[in-house]
Amino acid sequence: MLLDLGAVLLGLLLLAGGGEALVRGASGLGRRAGLSQAVVGLTVVSLATSAPEIAVSVDAVLGGVPDLALGNAIGSNTVNVLLVLGLGAVLAPITVGRDLLRADLPVLLGASVVLLLVCLDGRVSRAEGALLLVGLVAYFAWCVLRERRGGAREGGASDDGDAATEEGSRPGARRSALHAVAAVGGVAALVLGADLLVSGGTGLAAGLGLSDLVIGLTVVAIGTATPEIITVVVASLRGQRDLALGTVVGSCTVNTAAVVGAAAVVGAGGLPVDPQALRFDLPVMLLATLLLVPLAWTATRISRAEGALLLLAFAAYLSYLLLAADDHEAAGLLGTALVVFAGPLVLLGLGVAVTREVRRGRARRVSSP
Repeated sequence: MLLDLGAVLLGLLLLAGGGEALVRGASGLGRRAGLSQAVVGLTVVSLATSAPEIAVSVDAVLGGVPDLALGNAIGSNTVNVLLVLGLGAVLAPITVGRDLLRADLPVLLGASVVLLLVCLDGRVSRAEGALLLVGLVAYFAWCVLRERRGGAREGGASDDGDAATEEGSRPGARRSALHAVAAVGGVAALVLGADLLVSGGTGLAAGLGLSDLVIGLTVVAIGTATPEIITVVVASLRGQRDLALGTVVGSCTVNTAAVVGAAAVVGAGGLPVDPQALRFDLPVMLLATLLLVPLAWTATRISRAEGALLLLAFAAYLSYLLLAADDHEAAGLLGTALVVFAGPLVLLGLGVAVTREVRRGRARRVSSP
């Protein structure tokens, strides 16, 4: 038991350190390529911060614990929206870019719905996993092409200028080499940390009587989300609001497509889906993702109060998982409240946000000459 706990703690430390190194290296290389903060967050940083989830899920499938892999992917998305974004908004209100609101959020919602649909038959096949991976590659290519066509966004021009200046200097080349070394070192730490976290997590699951799904949804999901937490907190404190929200949205998209897709592809018969995940965890993940839309559309920012609301929702979700694992009688009531009451409220907020946006669009068209 103590050895398993030590493996989990050491794995978390390696994931945190490796994630930080990979984020810094990958985002530095992305900026030198002339990408804006928003696109760097949506693509390079989101893929880097989701590397722990990918490594853990693939390692879990190869180790014979597929429930841990699926729980990690679903739980990581819920953690990203409720905990990571909530924490970032509490530290500093997060502004929402127009492209992210109108293009990237709908992509995330579509990917979440697709994930739910492919899980309905109780298994994500290898072919379905491959399609998820291809879809992610297409999305990344679209993000870059969209930016190239639209020109540099806010902050993009300065990044391009810095990159061009650095390109012709030795300090710039040395900095690129350091970014590359940090990225490679981060990957190595993530792979080792993922192996320790999976082995320690499954050992704790057996010792505490928890299922692999619950461990994946809680300890592993929060642990592998540490790079996102670090990135969003630092970005919020530095005022890099586009990077903060772009990282969360991009990371959720990567988790939905790459984590589940890679786990399904490497699995001998695809990725089996636990019935509990279909009944509760996948719907909660979808509701949390839907919640982003009304939050982002109201004044195109996520306020401190809304961030505190996200943290409160995460506390309720985590409480349900722990109560349900202990077969506590309060678990059923809390679970019903989360799905039956929170669901209509989220959908109502979504409808109000869409209605407001439609009316604003009409008002702009009427007022324009």
